[in-house]
Amino acid sequence: MRILVVQTLFVLFTSLVYANFAFEAEQLTEDDIGDFSAIAFSNISAAASPNGDDRSDCREYPGTPNWPLDEEWSRLNRSLGGALIKGVPPAAVCYDGPYKDDAACTYLMWNATFTRFYINDPVTVFSEWPEGDTCHTMFGQQAGGNCTQGAFPVYVVNATTVRQIQIAVNFARNRNLRLVIKNTGHDFVGRSSGFGSLSIWTHWLKDFEFLPRYRIGAYNGRAARVGAGIESWEMFEYMSRYNMTALVAGGYTVGAYGGWIAGGGHSALASKYGLGADQALSIQVVTADGRFVTADPHQNTDLFYALRGGGGSTYGVVTSFIIKVHPPTTVLASSIAFFAGGFNISGPSDTKNFWKGFDLYHEFGKKIVDNGGTAWVLDSYVSRLFGNSSFSFTADIELPNVSEEYLFEFVQPLVNDLNAIGLNVTNQVPHPATNWASLTGGTGDIPGSSRFGSRLWPRANFEDPDLFKATQLAIRESIEAGYTFHGIHMKPTEEVAGYPGNNAVNPAFRKAIIHADLYDYSMLRGLSPADFKATHAQLASAMDKWRAVSPGAGAYFNECDVQEPNWQQAFFGSNYGRLLRIKRRYDPWGVFYAPTTVGSEDWVVLTEDEMPTQNGPLCRANSAEVRRGFRKVR
Repeated sequence: MRILVVQTLFVLFTSLVYANFAFEAEQLTEDDIGDFSAIAFSNISAAASPNGDDRSDCREYPGTPNWPLDEEWSRLNRSLGGALIKGVPPAAVCYDGPYKDDAACTYLMWNATFTRFYINDPVTVFSEWPEGDTCHTMFGQQAGGNCTQGAFPVYVVNATTVRQIQIAVNFARNRNLRLVIKNTGHDFVGRSSGFGSLSIWTHWLKDFEFLPRYRIGAYNGRAARVGAGIESWEMFEYMSRYNMTALVAGGYTVGAYGGWIAGGGHSALASKYGLGADQALSIQVVTADGRFVTADPHQNTDLFYALRGGGGSTYGVVTSFIIKVHPPTTVLASSIAFFAGGFNISGPSDTKNFWKGFDLYHEFGKKIVDNGGTAWVLDSYVSRLFGNSSFSFTADIELPNVSEEYLFEFVQPLVNDLNAIGLNVTNQVPHPATNWASLTGGTGDIPGSSRFGSRLWPRANFEDPDLFKATQLAIRESIEAGYTFHGIHMKPTEEVAGYPGNNAVNPAFRKAIIHADLYDYSMLRGLSPADFKATHAQLASAMDKWRAVSPGAGAYFNECDVQEPNWQQAFFGSNYGRLLRIKRRYDPWGVFYAPTTVGSEDWVVLTEDEMPTQNGPLCRANSAEVRRGFRKVR
């Protein structure tokens, strides 16, 4: 067992108004714009139609007649104070060409993975295939290797002020450019990539302010103002410094206050305090017209609704949040594991007993979440090891604010049931956990190229005996097909979420008992379009079995298949209609596009190789290019 300690101070009640961060006070003015009309503000009333202006069917990209000339990019850079970065793929140093650098390539191949190189790189994303996988390190030393721009952004604005974000948004809108938003690069489906794009990089918006007295609406207590670029591990340091608890993502280098909250945001405390989207009390955001606004329970309330769970990269560029903080919370965790076949280190077990144990664990999951717990920190992984006769299962069961004795007694009935069917599982003695933030030590993640699908399994699937049997069979068959199952028990109901409520979180989250992913760790790199399509078809077939036994449920926007069928319902449920109206109200130009975000059906990516990547021009769905039959990737 492990003890995870996260603390907060008690609450003093008073009403104070806090100013924005200093970087938010630096905003674009008419004097800054001068005669540089490309960075001028616009008005929603000036948009030509609900689907945007009619200047061009497609966003401009290098080679099109209206792509800005070098002189205009230089002028933009001067307006930004030198914050414009050329979007060079990191591995370009390994290929013949203007960026060739053998020493830099050697570092990239052998040392970069142990540093923060990729986290702090302006264009790297950690799932490479949606970019097009056009410039990979391992191929740079091979004869005939080729590195192209692909869907890496052409230019990046290293945003450290609101003014710079406003300039970037205005320039992209006025010059008809594709705009993408990137924070730390934890992007699985291509939302931070875009062919021919200008990127806004919010990674360095890391300001923090503890608010010992904060009141808004019915909330009266302690809070924190957090910059959009803060990573989870950095937030844990603030929790320790200010003796307070805040919800953040479990991945230590994930940006805690960007897309994580926008997509809902689950954590180890989801059953106790709700989702990340439930924590926001006020949001600062640059909208598509270039204006800097506040969205909270009293102003821009529809935008406040959408930004909390309605999907990232589609309503604006968030610069900071004010979030709730919580009382001292100690989380005790108990690890269990059992195996079948060649790695059966827990004692005698066959496949039949393994799956019985799998069923027992999921039956016990209801008790975990009903006690405010989750099961996920070391993760609940089930995978096939060697054929269909060897499997492994590991999980952590966590409860907040309980004693070691309580947790031991809580877990023991499950352990007894597992022992009774022949699985040698023990109820371990807890020990202090390593500090969460120190697990990263300031290092980062490395790019990969896997795919997966997700499902928000309803509690109902685990209460009706026949439905439970069908659910477990669907999961088992997907594992036996060679995929890895990753399940996180949680119960983020509206009751535990509390004030301010009324947000755009997928309604399926409120009924869920497990958020589950099905991973395909196949080597996707280098596949032909036909092989890539066949690989995905197999994964989709396994996911279809999940969908068949959970009709009307949903999937997690932040961890999903970009080709999820009926994605509007799967990611947003009954909220979609309202969200689309909000999207079109605040962004009638379609400035903010990303795959499977609200309103993205108005646009398509045209890829000549028929791959579901972002490596192609972005065009309107009714454009002549689309009608000519190019591949459509929404």
